[in-house]
Amino acid sequence: MTTTEKPDTLRRILDHSSRADPYPLYAELRRTPVALQEDGSYVVSTYRELTDLLHNPHLSSDTRNLSHPTAGAEEQATPAFINLDPPAHDRLRRMAMRHFGPPHTPGLVTGLEPVLTTTVSGLIDGFAGKEQIDVVDDFAYPFPVNVICHLLGVPREDEPRFHIWVNDLINSIDYDPRTDPKEKLEKGMQARKDLREYLGGLLAERHGRPGDDLLSRLANDDGPDGRMTDEEIISTANLLLIAGHETTVNLITNGMLTLLRHPQVLQRLRDEPDLVVPLVEELLRYEPPVHIIPWRAAYSDITVADTVIPKGSRIMLMLASGNRDPDRFHDPDRFDPDRRDNQHLGFGSGIHLCFGGPMARRETHIALTELVRRLDRPRLVTDPPPYRRSPVLRGPVHLLIEQGAG
Repeated sequence: MTTTEKPDTLRRILDHSSRADPYPLYAELRRTPVALQEDGSYVVSTYRELTDLLHNPHLSSDTRNLSHPTAGAEEQATPAFINLDPPAHDRLRRMAMRHFGPPHTPGLVTGLEPVLTTTVSGLIDGFAGKEQIDVVDDFAYPFPVNVICHLLGVPREDEPRFHIWVNDLINSIDYDPRTDPKEKLEKGMQARKDLREYLGGLLAERHGRPGDDLLSRLANDDGPDGRMTDEEIISTANLLLIAGHETTVNLITNGMLTLLRHPQVLQRLRDEPDLVVPLVEELLRYEPPVHIIPWRAAYSDITVADTVIPKGSRIMLMLASGNRDPDRFHDPDRFDPDRRDNQHLGFGSGIHLCFGGPMARRETHIALTELVRRLDRPRLVTDPPPYRRSPVLRGPVHLLIEQGAG
């Protein structure tokens, strides 16, 4: 049955002081699978209910279906397809996938292998002579940023500009008018505008100039669904630029932190490089890069765990909690790369399953394998490390390690 959950459980999860280890709080939240909050929203935290909702056609990703739209919700005429429902979502995602993966571009990820391995090797070469390494600043951030810039056709030298915009956007995702300064929301809205204007300028240069980068392909290719409008291309590029590196930064950093906390597994990976494939799947369950989908809308009345969620209600999906649900995963708080039947929610599920999942997986395979192979007796400087503010995209803001004799 579903009852009103004590609001302080969710509040404590969202509070930055809990960022290093929110999992005991998730366990507390799971006692009430669907928890009604004081503001009329619903928090869903158990695996079965999460997967049911993620595959429920009455769950909307469009802010226009909320009775009370969230502060800072995208107001532009053309949201990214992640914030749309079928059929608009399906059309835009299908048009983007023509240039991003199978069946029309089946070799995209494998074709990038030389770029991935060269970038990783160069970054690790740069560790030489350093007493301390920040896995985030020195490796996990520049690696996927290089890759997504290469894919989209965004000049790498512009990274300092969009880095600020992306940070402000991410910080505004979980804006709460009851506790956050309005400046947080305003900076996020301005960053969204600045980033879209920047991408619009790049797009204007691509029209009539076919190239291999994704912006050029979207600007010049007519597929079965026609051609995206400029606004649709900008929204898609904006999504890919942000999601194409933010989640991978967390996945790589959380992966290295987890391996350093489990030295036996680290040594196994060094001895058995093929272990990296199931290891990354377990990592996506155990320490996922995205913890929370902060809102979805009930397109109509939805019954979940014997509770009717009224049409227009805001629904918060606690993906990381579902990944640690003992009713679905045996001994869920144990990191086990040999785990079987690992249908995690690390990349979500349903029609919004992470668009760039194959790329993020391959980047993380190469990153962790090479870090473990080439680092000399790495060890944590601080545990737990400092964490980013966001409870949605959860990961360390820095991860300092030392290597060598020490």
